[in-house]
Formats: sequence, structure tokens, C-alpha cells
Amino acid sequence: MKRKKRVFLVGNPNVGKSTVFNEITGLHQHTGNWSGKTVDFAKGEYYYKFNDYELIDLPGTYSLLTTSEEERVARDYLCFEPFDCVVCVVDATSLQRNLNLVYQVLELTSKVVVLLNLCDEAKLKNIDIDSTLLEEKLGVPVVRATARSGKGINELLEQIHLISNGVIISKAKKIQYCDEVEAQLERVENALKCTIDSGSHSRFYALRLLENNDSFNKSFCHNFGENILRECPLSCVYSYAIKSLENTEYNGEKLTKHFAFEILKNASSVSEKVIKSLPSKKEKREKILDKILLGKYTSIISMLAILGAVLWITISVSNYPSQLLQDLFNNAESFLASGMLKIGVPEMWVSLIVGGILRVLFWVVAVMLPPMAIFFPLFALLEDFGVLPRIAFNLDGAFEACGACGKQALTTCMGYGCNAVGITGCRIIDSPRERLVAIITNSLSPCNGRFPLLIAVISMFFAHGSFIKALILLSLITLSLLMTFVSSKVLTSTVLKGEKSSFVLELPPYRKPKIASVVADTVREKILFVLARAVVVAAPAGFVIWILANITVGDSSLLSHIADVLDPIGHFIGLDGVMLLAFILGFPANEIVIPIALMAYLSTTEMADYSTLDSLKQIFVDNGWTATTALCTCVFSMFHFPCSTSLITIWKETKSVKWTLMSILTPLLCGVILCAIINLIL
Repeated sequence: MKRKKRVFLVGNPNVGKSTVFNEITGLHQHTGNWSGKTVDFAKGEYYYKFNDYELIDLPGTYSLLTTSEEERVARDYLCFEPFDCVVCVVDATSLQRNLNLVYQVLELTSKVVVLLNLCDEAKLKNIDIDSTLLEEKLGVPVVRATARSGKGINELLEQIHLISNGVIISKAKKIQYCDEVEAQLERVENALKCTIDSGSHSRFYALRLLENNDSFNKSFCHNFGENILRECPLSCVYSYAIKSLENTEYNGEKLTKHFAFEILKNASSVSEKVIKSLPSKKEKREKILDKILLGKYTSIISMLAILGAVLWITISVSNYPSQLLQDLFNNAESFLASGMLKIGVPEMWVSLIVGGILRVLFWVVAVMLPPMAIFFPLFALLEDFGVLPRIAFNLDGAFEACGACGKQALTTCMGYGCNAVGITGCRIIDSPRERLVAIITNSLSPCNGRFPLLIAVISMFFAHGSFIKALILLSLITLSLLMTFVSSKVLTSTVLKGEKSSFVLELPPYRKPKIASVVADTVREKILFVLARAVVVAAPAGFVIWILANITVGDSSLLSHIADVLDPIGHFIGLDGVMLLAFILGFPANEIVIPIALMAYLSTTEMADYSTLDSLKQIFVDNGWTATTALCTCVFSMFHFPCSTSLITIWKETKSVKWTLMSILTPLLCGVILCAIINLIL
């Protein structure tokens, strides 16, 4: 009975591997987890020319040299599991980038078929690849395909069949490194052949061992024995090779960079020779956009301009639906209050339910929903168009310099919409240490829940007009970004020390956003998610606030007494006891800070509203506010403890009291220090 042939599918993410897999296996497939891993895999079977085949779709990976869980799984399966053929799926529109992985696979085996997928998209971009010349340069078969239409799949099956059954024996073109490295590489490779049954993998094993990479060494020892690197002749040769390279310019990380550089150089050289195309109008436009968004002198300016435009649109548009909702809820309050009184509900209970619990709940919805409904879709559209990854790319170097991960740039951007969403987004960071840094510092990004207070205070004391308000708000956000860098550096230098990880940030092509689907997904996955969490804590908060305002001790309410106790601390940081208490009681949602402050200033028993900014400013001025108080209020609004929704999310993500407390203390310390300095200077 013939043995079932085993075929691996490898490739970068988003090159159509799953489409190829589904096209070949049809319904004969299933999913599961890799042994001892949480990474999903797809496995299928098919029959071709009297042979049974098992097709395994390995996790998408940009490289076999990286350390994420998915990429480790792909590397270890290729290195230590038996196979008869490897299919490298390549995006024909991005050949040079995809060839980096192909060359690494060719170091491992010659039983390779390169599938040039997405040829239809390449044609639209006026890209024509000479597959015959590419086949000659790589030394393995190359098949042109458009998997989603089934084109090229039959030819792929034939090439897999020929290689798997030994009809074709390819001679893959290996990359040649510098003389010093090649000399030690040959020594280790020969020692490997004498120690283990390495087969065609010996060169790849030798390359990875010379890098002395802990991740690979651990997998290597797991598969060949924990003491394999101590056995002769491998141990002697390996030690000698490592010491020899330490005395050259190719020691440690420099050796890995040398490998990566040579692979990149070969990929670039081959791509230039086999691609025959003229840049289309679309490509020219994309290059112009990239020169602006990624340019040395224009990247930061363009990034701030885009963020400023988003803020301006959010500020300009959100006021109208917010006011409509507020009017609707005010009418609802009046209707409910009068109805409850008519049926005999005591006035105190009416005040508690309508003026306390429901009013806080309505305020959170009215003030929080419109900015979210504008800000989140705009951010999602920027991401779908391809702008957001480029903003993250611009911030990558700064985060790396702070000892953090470049992916933190993405989560920081998410935090400007909602910190809870940004904290959840930190899951994209593989390193637990760097993920914690991103989670702890995310609350330093002012979410749109803080915008109402910031906009109101800026309008009353510093500026009028949407453009000027957006400009001042942008300056405050820039300050928040600087504090994120500072806090990340402090954390990675103290409680979260450790080695920096590497990652690949793909800059996708610019695409026309699918507006309807993007907006629908944003409403479902972000807006409703955040709003639901805010509502859960808003009602209990309304109850607590009402109790504090209605229970009196002497001639004053508990609210006033607590504000008096907090007054010295408030004055130290440029505020007063009332505003400090308002921030504390505004824990459920930042949107209710101003109404709570008004309730305390006016000594009312229910959360107050204000009719105009001028009347609101007069109330603040009558209670001792100055421009310094306004500035400190803005700064403290940006840098204080996370809201309840964010804090719940932090706890769920970390499952740690220690890191949840650290997430409270980090922004709070930033706010206290900055406000104290401002108050001292001004």
C-alpha cells in the first residue's frame, strides 16, 4: 500500500494560501491545533494520479528567523517534520518581499514549487513576471496562478506530483555568504552529517546554529536530544565555529543581519531581472503618497495633519447629534418623572431613579456615543485605506528607542478612540513584557470620552472656532504621545526590563475603503462594545453620586464635605477639591466630570447641566477658576486614572492586581507631576 504523500503550504500572510488550500482539498479538510500549541492549522487530503496526498497549511510567516508563536510553528514543522514537497505561495504583486521567505525555504530543501499567485492583480498593476527566468534563477519549478478562479491549480498539482515522486530532482540555488561565514558553515554542516540524520536540512540547521538563536536551539535539542550540542564531533566543531566568528565582524546579532542582508540583496536582484513592467498611474499615485506619509521631513507633519483633521471633523460634527440626544433624554426624564409622580411614587425615589441613576446613564450615552460614532469609523477607514499602518511605521523608531515594541504605535492610535479598545488591541504584541508596557501606558492616550471636557474648557478659556480648538487639542495630544514615550522608557528601564523583540510591520497597498462594511464592523465590534461596558457602570455610579449629594452632615452634603477634604491636594496640582472629586466620581465615564463639578459648585441635589459655555464659564470663574486652573484641568483630564471600562479591560487582559494598579498609578503620577509643575510656574 502506497504511503500518503505529505505537502506543506508556506507563504507570507495575505498571499492566498487558504484559497489555494481550499481549491485543492475541497471539502476534505479539517482544522485543529498543533501539538502543544494554541495556533490553529488546516489539514486536508486529495487524490491525484493514483496517489493520496495530505496537504498542511502552515501559519503565515514573513520569515523562518523570527520568534512569534505562529512563525515558530511554521519553522519547526518545516525543519523537523517529514514532507515530500513544499509549496511556497508568493504574491505576484510584491515579489521582492515574498522572495525573502522563498530563499530561506530553499536553504532547507530543493523539493519546492513556487506558486506565483494573484497574477490577475499583478496584471491590473501592469506587472509582468518572467516565470521562466525566475525558475532559472531559483532552480525550482515556478507556476503562475490565480487561485480564486482556479487558474494554475492543475499545473501546480502536476509539479507537486513530479517532485513528490522523484520524477523531477531540482537543484535549488543557495545564497553564498562571505568567506569567513561559509568556512565555518561547512565545518558545522559536515559535523551535523556525522552526528544526526540531517539529510538536505544540514545547511539550514548549520545557519541557525551559527546564529546561536535560543528559540531554534531549544527546538533543535527537543527533536534530536537535549545533549545533542554536547556530542562529538558536533560540540567541538560548533564551539570552534562560534569562537572563530566572535573574532570577526560577523559575531552575534551582526551575523543574523548579514544573513538577512544577503537574502534581501538576492531577492532584490532577482526581482529586478524578472519583473517587466512600467509603473501604472495607480502606482505613481501610491509612490507620491508614500513620499508624503513616509518622507523624512513630511511624515510627522502629515501624521499630525491627518490626526488634526480627524479631531476637527469629530469636534465639528458630534455637537449636533449630541445635542439632539440630550434634548431627547431631557424630554424622556420629564416624561418619566411626571408619570412616576402621577402614580404615587415618592418624590425621593423619583429623584434617585430619574435625577440620579438615569441622568448619569443618559449623559454617558448622549456625550459618548456621537464622538465614538464619528471617530471610530474615521480611524477604521484610515486603516482600511492603508494610512494607519504608515503612521505606526513612523512611530516605530521612537517606541523601539524607548525599549518598547513598534506595534505599540498601533495600540496607542487605537487608544485615541477608546482606551478599552486600545488595551484589547495590545494582544497583537507577542512579547508579554512589551504587551504589559503597551497596556499600562495606553491610558495616556486621551480617548474621545475626554474630548467633551477638553473642548469645553479650551473653548471657554483659550479659543473659539473649530479649527483653533482642534489645533490646541492636537497640541495636547502631542504632549500625551511624548508622555507615552517617557513612561514606556521608565517602565522598560525599571519594573519591566528585558530584551527587545523584533517584528515585521507590513505596509499594505493603498485600497479604496469598503465604507459600508467598515462602518458596520466598527459599530458592532467597537462602538457597541465600549458603550455597553460604560452603561454597565454608569447606573451604579449615578446611584452613588445621588447619595453623596443628598445626604447632609450639618449644613452641607457629603459631596461638599469630601470636596473640602480634597481641597488642599487639589490646589497643589492647580485644581480645587470640587474638580478633584469630580474626576474621582467620574470614574465610570470621563464625560460626566463637568456635570458633577457643577452639581457641587451649585449645591444641587441632582447632576446639573449647563445651557451655554458663557454661563458655564461664569460659574467656574465665580468659584475661583483662572487660566491656570483651566490648563491644569485639561492636563489632568488627559493624565489621570483609567475610566471604569478601561480598568475592567486591563484586569481581564492581565488577570493581575499588580499590573492593574500600575495602570492606575502611571497616568496618575504623570498628571500630578505635570499639573504641579504648571501650577508652580504659572
